[in-house]
Amino acid sequence: MTLPEFDNLKAFDVSIENNIAHLKLKRADQFNSMNSDFWEELPRIVKAIDHASAARVIVISSTGKHFTAGMDLDVFAHLGQRFELEPARCAEALRRWIIQLQDIINVLEQCRMPVLSAVQGGCIGGGIDMIAATDCRYCTADSFFVVKETQLGILADLGTLQRLPKLIPEGLARELVYTSRKMLADEALSAGFVNAVYPDQDSLLAGVMAVAKSIAANSPLVVAGSKEMLTYGRNHGVDEGLNYTATWQGGMFRMADLAEAMSASQERRDGDYASLESLDFKM
Repeated sequence: MTLPEFDNLKAFDVSIENNIAHLKLKRADQFNSMNSDFWEELPRIVKAIDHASAARVIVISSTGKHFTAGMDLDVFAHLGQRFELEPARCAEALRRWIIQLQDIINVLEQCRMPVLSAVQGGCIGGGIDMIAATDCRYCTADSFFVVKETQLGILADLGTLQRLPKLIPEGLARELVYTSRKMLADEALSAGFVNAVYPDQDSLLAGVMAVAKSIAANSPLVVAGSKEMLTYGRNHGVDEGLNYTATWQGGMFRMADLAEAMSASQERRDGDYASLESLDFKM
């Protein structure tokens, strides 16, 4: 399956098969640095998949030696001129620019389908912001993770400081941020940052696609609801989370998916579930 938003992409290759969308960073010669094309294309791709309900799972992988070297210098090219402006107006413009970048990363968390990241080699700086916003992370044995911003004299401002302490022990998160040291694959696994470590990229992709296939076999409505409840529960207390879950279940629960799940189990086959509706409403 293809969508118009997938045409003429410069930072990504995109394919959709068996209800799994595979987004692959393709600027290996530049270590898949997150350039202007990346920031323009990522939200366009994810929103298109979500709006069309074109897949039930998204997998993000990469090419070459490293997953991503983080923010590309071309993204900062225009900032020098900004600092020549009146200080208050410069600060206001910079704040709004950062919020725009945050919104781009947030689409991974806000889309209805789970997003899995498959990391090989280095995942640095903005790459941590990106994968921390995905639902599950997997990596190769040669992977390493670096919160590089501190060492560069800037704040990690696109989600790492908020999400990382929710994924690993807070003390470790603070150490990684304060020092900008490498966290290797075995430490990432023991800390719970990644779900599994694979010997090489081929086995990584095979393993992640197997997880994606298992997710795609379940009711997309229930998976989408589960993602929303998990994210809401992370940001709210237990009582609030339980109340919202009861509201969701009361509104969204229908017998069709439950009956199909029971039939599929009894007949030892995959369930045949309706896809989520597209978000293209006619006014």
